[in-house]
Amino acid sequence: METYYAVIFTSQRTEHDGEGYGKMAEIIDALAKQQPGFLRVESVREEEGKGITVSYWESLEAIQAWKANAKHLTAQQLGKEKWYTHYQVEICQVMKEYSF
Repeated sequence: METYYAVIFTSQRTEHDGEGYGKMAEIIDALAKQQPGFLRVESVREEEGKGITVSYWESLEAIQAWKANAKHLTAQQLGKEKWYTHYQVEICQVMKEYSF
């Protein structure tokens, strides 16, 4: 596989889980999978609310298009307003991969 990109999203959730987060997460996950350049996503969250999601993309342009998606922008705003106490996004170029 040629070089591709990983977007690493780490976050700490607030106590406002019941305010539409689960439904929005499902919508955003399904929508991301439909985006041109999307490869795959992996996500985990601790009981205390700390989580990490890594999505993989073919190009920086695909990542930028996803970031600008209208529904994703809405989710980002709601995340800032009520679902996360903080988050961090890192974009990395994957230059090599191997597995067992």
